[in-house]
Amino acid sequence: MSGLRSRARGQAVQALYQWQLTAQPPHDIGRLFLRDPEDGPAIDEAYFAELISEVPRHVAELDALLAPHLDRPLTEVDPVERAILRIGVYELRYRLELGPRIVLNEAVELAKRYGGEAGHKFVNAVLDRTAKAVRADMARS
Repeated sequence: MSGLRSRARGQAVQALYQWQLTAQPPHDIGRLFLRDPEDGPAIDEAYFAELISEVPRHVAELDALLAPHLDRPLTEVDPVERAILRIGVYELRYRLELGPRIVLNEAVELAKRYGGEAGHKFVNAVLDRTAKAVRADMARS
């Protein structure tokens, strides 16, 4: 992963993981991940802020979009992989300028870095099916 936006996604995975486990307000958690402005930007802070505020805000919708493509209830998915899936489906639904391949590639890289041993395969399969359904629905609208 390289680039400010990719690193923002990585930080967002960690922040959303913490949110899922603690139910702390995302804004409070987000402050823990931002650097001192004098150090220069290490991430795309605006994108990070968007992800950690909008994913929780839309979590019920995002989970509903993922559910048909899972082999188990979302609550049984590893919390790191759950955070990655939620970011991925958020980008598929709300960041239409990002092609599905970009979203999937970023999610797979996050899963390789932060997820379980075979988590990247699971994330790829779920988001691939979800991407086809979400983008097809949006094309019909």
